[in-house]
This record gives sequence, structure tokens and C-alpha cells, in this order.
Amino acid sequence: MDKLCKIRDVQRGVISFELQFEKRYGICMNVGMLLCSLSKTERLSSGELGELLGLTPSNMSKVIASAENKNLIERFLCKEDKRQMRFSLTDAGRALIASINCDDLSIPDVLNNIL
Repeated sequence: MDKLCKIRDVQRGVISFELQFEKRYGICMNVGMLLCSLSKTERLSSGELGELLGLTPSNMSKVIASAENKNLIERFLCKEDKRQMRFSLTDAGRALIASINCDDLSIPDVLNNIL
């Protein structure tokens, strides 16, 4: 029971942080983590991104659509397999990820203890 309560506290901390993050940067945490993942590599498929973010294909599709609608990422046909799409950051996506500074946000104590 104690562990479940601690997980609840962590989840509440993440929700609190996400509200600040979304208000400051205009994107949800999943889009932020998508941009972070793409900033560390040239191009990734939706399946690879889903694995990195721990999202189902359906949820990953929604996150990709949100980032594309904001012109933060672009899609390309995979050279090796034309049935697959790859995604990379646009200039706007690179600028946004470079501007993100989580130190400017209030991080709940329960998360600070983990970080």
C-alpha cells in the first residue's frame, strides 16, 4: 500500500509539472518528450518514438499529429522501407526544444527527490 501511495504522489507531481510546462511552452509533455527524443537523433519512426515515450500506437499518432499541426516536426518516407514514415524536427521544433528550460519551472518536491 505504501508504494501505491508514493506512486500516486509522483503522478500528482508530474501532473502539476505538466500544467506549468504546457502553460509556459504551449505544448504538452508528450510533445515535449517527442521533441527531446528527435533532438538526439536524425529521424525516427512512429514505432521507435512510441517505444521511447512508452505510448501506444494510437496515442503516439495523436502526439505526432499535434506536433505536426504546430509545425514542430516533419515526416519523410523511409528510404529503406517506403511503407514506413520517419520524423524529424523542423527549424521551429529545434528552436522550441532549445528554448525549454525546466529549471525555470517549479518542480514538485516528490520529483526533485527523484531527479
